[in-house]
Amino acid sequence: MSSNKQNFTHISLQDKRSIKKILQAVTEALDKGEMTFKDDTDHILLSPEGLMRLKISAETLDNHQQFSLKVSWDRAAKQKPPKINQHNNRHKSSAK
Repeated sequence: MSSNKQNFTHISLQDKRSIKKILQAVTEALDKGEMTFKDDTDHILLSPEGLMRLKISAETLDNHQQFSLKVSWDRAAKQKPPKINQHNNRHKSSAK
């Protein structure tokens, strides 16, 4: 099985208002079912669908606090419809 791994990471300093706007954009993209993350060097397109796993973590240590949200899902496998064998669909009638 081959693996097609892509990843995107962005790290920056933002104020609360900017982070709120980013989170709103993420929720809007989640509603649409298409999420694009990009910056000057990288980009990735995600297509959220079906049931998703949600992990929320928060911690505090001395003067440092943080929280993280992680959402993950499995893409539905692209399947071809099953072939129907016409010979197997014929019902033979039996005389009694």
